[in-house]
Amino acid sequence: MSILMVTGIEGARNCADVVAKNLDMPVETAEGRRSALSALRRREFTAVVVDESLAECDPAAADAIWANAGLAIPVQINFAISGAARLIREVRAALHRREREQSLAHRAAAAAIDTELKATLAGLLLQSELALAANLSAPAADRIRVVADLATHLRTQLEATDTMQEART
Repeated sequence: MSILMVTGIEGARNCADVVAKNLDMPVETAEGRRSALSALRRREFTAVVVDESLAECDPAAADAIWANAGLAIPVQINFAISGAARLIREVRAALHRREREQSLAHRAAAAAIDTELKATLAGLLLQSELALAANLSAPAADRIRVVADLATHLRTQLEATDTMQEART
C-alpha cells in the first residue's frame, strides 16, 4: 500500500514525509502529468492525491491521471491552502470509505451466493422427490436418493452457517 502525491508545490517531499509517517505507508511524489503517469505505469497505488491547482490548470492531465490510477482512491486537494494534517485526514477518510465499501461488497456477494445456492438446492430436492415418486428402477432410485441426501446435507450445513452468522450479529 502506497500513496502517489501529484503536485508541483515547493516542499512537496516534506509534506509527503509527514503523510508517510502519520499514515504508516510510503508516499511517492510526482511534479506533473508525465511523472505521475510514469509512476502509475510502474506500480499500483492505494490512493492518488492530485493538487487541485493542477486539475484546474490542466484538466486533461488530471483526467489522464485518474484514467490510469486503476483501483487507487482518487483524492483532490488544494495544497496551497491545506496543510499536511488536512491531507492526512482526507486520505485516511478515503481509506476508511474504501474499507467500508469493500466490506459491503463482500457481504452482498456472499448473500447473492447464499441465495443462489439455496435456490439450486431447493430445485435439486424438489426434482429428486419428483423423480423418486416416479416408477424408477432400483439402481436409478438409489442414485436419486444419494443426490437428495447430499442436497439435504448441504442445506443443513448452510442453515447452520446462517444460524452462526445471525448469532454473531
